Amino acid sequence: MPTTNADIDSFGDRGPLLRWLVFTGLCIFAFILLWRFGLIRQMVASDRTYISSIIGLLYVAASLHCLWRTIAISREGDAARRGGALIEAGSGPLHLDGDAVIVEGAGKLPRCLVAEHIHDLAVKARLQGPRRIDQTLLLRGLAGRLRGSNQFGAFASDTLMKLGLLGTIIGFIMMLAPIAGLDPGDRSTIRSSMNLMSDGMAVAMYATLAGLVGSILVRIQYYMLDDATAKLFAYAVGLTEVRVVSVLEDRPEAAE
Repeated sequence: MPTTNADIDSFGDRGPLLRWLVFTGLCIFAFILLWRFGLIRQMVASDRTYISSIIGLLYVAASLHCLWRTIAISREGDAARRGGALIEAGSGPLHLDGDAVIVEGAGKLPRCLVAEHIHDLAVKARLQGPRRIDQTLLLRGLAGRLRGSNQFGAFASDTLMKLGLLGTIIGFIMMLAPIAGLDPGDRSTIRSSMNLMSDGMAVAMYATLAGLVGSILVRIQYYMLDDATAKLFAYAVGLTEVRVVSVLEDRPEAAE
């Protein structure tokens, strides 16, 4: 069945999304194996503070946020590349139609952040006249809009790490608390204290492990997202510097 333009619009540039799906698929496979061998159930049962479970829920929430941002960047990248193809195929200057940018001889640019940046460049060229166009500030704004809420990844990764350390501290407190009332001559007290110390050690170790693993996996996901965002920004810089700015500086009066 042939691929239509609607299919492309729906899924966008599939590269970042496919990488996220492959990585998440491997993580789910590892989780299933750990569940099959009872390690996940043992961790949940041994952690009486439920910090490990909270870390797991936060990891899922961060992964879903990363998926949402990945889909957004994929669609932005697809629209930007289709717009770049129109600019390269155009036979004349750029024209403004409200918020839209029309390439003479090719058509209207797809709505995206890069097209909005090109629109701002065209407006700037029309207002300032025949002078060299400096798009440094506009590029900073474009970079900020492309990044969006990607910084949530650093916050989520740091939060998971600190929750793991919190679980470590709580576990050690639980482990050392029975020592204060320990009676060396009472064997039953020693036995119960050893059980409490074992529970505290389990809380400390499982919470630390869950925090470290969750933090690393979240950081990997957002690293792939940041890489896709950086590549899209680099493409936008190359497109505007080579194609758009050259046309606007040559004929700024055409951006009308």
